[in-house]
Amino acid sequence: MKKLNIALIYGGISSEREVSLKGGTQVSEALDKTRYQVFRYDPMTDLNRLMADAPKIDAALIILHGPYGEDGTIQGMLELLDIPYQGSGVLGSALAMNKLASKRLYEQAGLPVPPWLHVRQEAASDPAAYMATLGLPIVVKPVSGGSSIGMSIVRTEDRLADALENAFSHDDSVLLESCIEGVEITAGVIGNEQPDPLPLIEIIPDASYDFFDYEAKYKPGATREICPARIDAGLTEKCQAYARIAHSALFCKGYSRTDFILKDREFYVLETNTIPGMTPTSLLPLAAKTAGIGFSQLLDRLIELCLEDHRKRKRIKTEDRSVPD
Repeated sequence: MKKLNIALIYGGISSEREVSLKGGTQVSEALDKTRYQVFRYDPMTDLNRLMADAPKIDAALIILHGPYGEDGTIQGMLELLDIPYQGSGVLGSALAMNKLASKRLYEQAGLPVPPWLHVRQEAASDPAAYMATLGLPIVVKPVSGGSSIGMSIVRTEDRLADALENAFSHDDSVLLESCIEGVEITAGVIGNEQPDPLPLIEIIPDASYDFFDYEAKYKPGATREICPARIDAGLTEKCQAYARIAHSALFCKGYSRTDFILKDREFYVLETNTIPGMTPTSLLPLAAKTAGIGFSQLLDRLIELCLEDHRKRKRIKTEDRSVPD
């Protein structure tokens, strides 16, 4: 069987570069070398080489996080180069990266979200009004970005100004949310037309962390991850249904992972990740493993899904061109 030429795109120029480099290296090691010829590309240095190699590439695996990786930018480039790639397209990637757009679409789809406010950097700051609306504690986070970079939880009035300044150092647009104290649950789905839900994961950061921040996400031993989550079957089905609705509401494709807070038997949607962490111990691969899908098999499945979607879209374009005016 002829090997597929896979473009492994990782590294990049966002603040999550190191996480991407680590994930890309482990993906490269896990890819079945009897099935794939792997070519590595770092957008920081290798975009010209990727463009030159495009005619020989069968599919791309994007292991990039943050701006220029998850926001539709690299996806648009691959569309122009006609290279199939895993996961959401330009639209779904851009929407999921923008937490303000996501909130509005979640609400339109009927999903519960924490009460929230949107604040722009150039607007007059009125912390007292924010607290009067949302109460304390308040979650402060940049509208665009990932891995909880620039995010903080404000528990006292005197900390809000500093939290806003920190968030605005990463984006000129910030979301404030009522902090709902509960159990953090994450739910993955995988598939194209009707994505299948994966087992839920319960996330328990060490007591030394105020929330599931960047260090808690990536420092070994900083967080307990229990899969399947310790909730009953009814709640499990409800959360998985919400994850599929979130995936659809944001026009995602292939796979995604949506984060929730569970309180009083209700799930509140936090955000959806279109390129979840992809090391063998990351959350989505952990859920897949619990479902009986090993890491290498998961990568095979993502490649199959992207090729399937690419064939479908090419067929539709061909049929459109054959219709007479």
